[in-house]
Amino acid sequence: MSDIAPPISDLDHPFVKTLARLVRSADSYGVWERKTDGEVLADFIVSREERRSRPIIDDPDPDIIDRVEAFYGAVSLAVEQVTGRVASPILKLNHEGFGRVLLTAGRLVVISRTLRDVHRFGFDDFAALATAGGKLVDEATAMIGRFPEVADF
Repeated sequence: MSDIAPPISDLDHPFVKTLARLVRSADSYGVWERKTDGEVLADFIVSREERRSRPIIDDPDPDIIDRVEAFYGAVSLAVEQVTGRVASPILKLNHEGFGRVLLTAGRLVVISRTLRDVHRFGFDDFAALATAGGKLVDEATAMIGRFPEVADF
């Protein structure tokens, strides 16, 4: 028996599963009940050509803002699953799609990102989505591990 774990598909990545659960939780009428995770998360996948075709400066669509909020909400849920500490996202965007996202645990800021061109938000494929989310979860978890006493407040 090999000690190497078999590769997981991109849709089975823990972060992607968390994001799918969060998106499904907003489905109060059961419309997405029979859809696969790939179908539920399809709007998060935006090709490079599609992103480039969007204007440089544009007001973000409310659906895109919802996806950005869901993405960082899933990061916070995944951090909470790993660390057992409540993590909360704070998202502030202006009308042109520029802003900042903070993720806090207790009094500790575990993620701080500047957001630009939110109207172009999306990932090339599910692997890129899993990588981006997993990287943020790892970064936040490491910060909590480094300063646990601040995260406990």
